[in-house]
Amino acid sequence: QVQLVESGGDLVQAGGSLTLSCAASGILFKIVAMGWYRQAPGKQRELVATITSRGSTNYTDSVKGRFTISRDNAKKMVFLQMNNLKPEDTAIYYCNKDPAYVYHWGQGTQVTVSS
Repeated sequence: QVQLVESGGDLVQAGGSLTLSCAASGILFKIVAMGWYRQAPGKQRELVATITSRGSTNYTDSVKGRFTISRDNAKKMVFLQMNNLKPEDTAIYYCNKDPAYVYHWGQGTQVTVSS
């Protein structure tokens, strides 16, 4: 059974930093690409960052240079280091494989950035 559990979200001031964590189970973690997604109020969910099984990364333009995705295959975890946070980063953040499962999502973790 696929399970994705996100944690690490918080309320921070603009310019601050956070590190999100995601623990995955029920998937062949070490061979799949993983991603962090976010959904802001009133907006569609968007893919923010991805990391392949070999560690190659990709980012949406709005977070390039500020966010860093990483993974620990032994622990089946993926991380998102977020620096220089902006109010527009406010959203619920989710992890999933890339491409994402349609029906398997975690509860997400709330990131709120105050100006």
